[in-house]
Amino acid sequence: MNFASLAVGLVFGLGLAISGMLNPAKVLGFLDIAGAWDPTLAVVMAAGLGVNAIAYRLTMRRATPVLAAAFQVPARRDIDARLLLGSALFGVGWGLAGICPGPALASLGTGAWEGGGAFEPRILVFVAAMLGGMGLFALFEKSGSAARR
Repeated sequence: MNFASLAVGLVFGLGLAISGMLNPAKVLGFLDIAGAWDPTLAVVMAAGLGVNAIAYRLTMRRATPVLAAAFQVPARRDIDARLLLGSALFGVGWGLAGICPGPALASLGTGAWEGGGAFEPRILVFVAAMLGGMGLFALFEKSGSAARR
């Protein structure tokens, strides 16, 4: 199972690299609708959603997954404060930095180099902040579940 996860992650990272989505300027260009708008991100998202929609339909026709005992499909459909806050934090971080977790990790795999060959330290700062945020979330979740007992 871990090999399959690694393979999927590598394919995802390769797709990000090929599409140019490791470059934060591409994302910021997409968000700059009043200036020099760059629609590349929309094309990449549409292609990814299209492939995923087809793959999801084909996969869910199976009785069980290939590498697991059962499918793990989220059962919750409600929108709560945690979802809204998490989405807002993700969006603000993505808009400010021009990068999200997938491309950040893929950039580390390529040496965190900008297109011109210069080292890009903000990728390292972003990944460190992301890991710190994940750690804080884990602490809050642990303390919250302990308080509910």
